[in-house]
Amino acid sequence: MGRRLDVDLLVGDAEIAQRLSLSHQNVVHVWQERHADFPDPVLRLRAAKIWYWPDVERWARATGRLPEE
Repeated sequence: MGRRLDVDLLVGDAEIAQRLSLSHQNVVHVWQERHADFPDPVLRLRAAKIWYWPDVERWARATGRLPEE
């Protein structure tokens, strides 16, 4: 059995871009290609990739893209 995820914390590239104040959601795809440590999506659909926000948030904080609270 896979890990259990809170569905309220699932995000797409648009939500990641908004939460990290990015100018365009395409930046998420660029990061995915350039940074081997960027979290893998938890789900890949035909038209979208879905990430678990805590995974992305942890990566963003560790790389200085989201300040510590």
